[in-house]
Amino acid sequence: MKKLVSSVLVLCMTAAALVGCGNKNTETTKATEAAASTEAAASTKAVSETQAAAGEAATVQVYIAASLSNAMDEISANYKSVQPNIDLVFNAGSSGKLQTQIEEGGACDVFFSAATKQMDALVEGGFVQEADVTDLLENKVQLIKPAGTETKVTGFENITDAANLALAADTVPVGQYAREIFDNLGITDQVMAMEINECEDVSAVLAAVSEGSNEVGIVYATDAASVADKVEVIATANDTELKSKVIYPVGFVKNTEADDAEVAAAKAFVDYLKTPEAAAVFEKYGFSCIN
Repeated sequence: MKKLVSSVLVLCMTAAALVGCGNKNTETTKATEAAASTEAAASTKAVSETQAAAGEAATVQVYIAASLSNAMDEISANYKSVQPNIDLVFNAGSSGKLQTQIEEGGACDVFFSAATKQMDALVEGGFVQEADVTDLLENKVQLIKPAGTETKVTGFENITDAANLALAADTVPVGQYAREIFDNLGITDQVMAMEINECEDVSAVLAAVSEGSNEVGIVYATDAASVADKVEVIATANDTELKSKVIYPVGFVKNTEADDAEVAAAKAFVDYLKTPEAAAVFEKYGFSCIN
């Protein structure tokens, strides 16, 4: 009888222990699920707040390479139709000049450069986070002359046959690409001995050639295409002449004066630049989209 009672007691204690463990596991599971639910809710709230901020009235300061002006004007108009509360303010110029303005404290939320060199310098200087930079577009470098004019120049290799040359300064990406071409062809000294109209940016080079002020000039393919009735393309730099890719990166700039709405609006605009709608505009103006 004692053995029977003992066995019953053991069974009861075991059952109680099992029930206790089951309750404990259930409580742990419920706690875990509750924590996960809270975390998911917080994440959803953060996303909602970001989306809401992006829709708030805000002004985004966008520094763009001069060669992007035409495409970005159209993109701005298109973006206004989907984000009417966002005002995009463009500051167009040579990427080198824009880099300097940012380093000197210029109010900028987004920087869209015509070369990686200027963007890399801003990353190194702590003005832009490397993780916030995207290589978005690619361009080509071309040698042009005024439409309907005669020249002995047939390519970059005999550019010195021209009476004069419109050339962007060496702080300007297209000017840097041009000088790389001269170096690769071994004609730098001869070119530098020419009569050179040194221009502050690619737009100035394009204007000098299209107006007939210079016999030849070096611009981007997108620039030449924008005034196809005024200039003619003599040559496009090949991979031997220009080994560097003409990459256009875009990135967020650390703007300490920007509020949360402006930061969200800047990020939303950069996201828009990566859409098929924006890509169609860039390609219309002669750019190639990366990825």
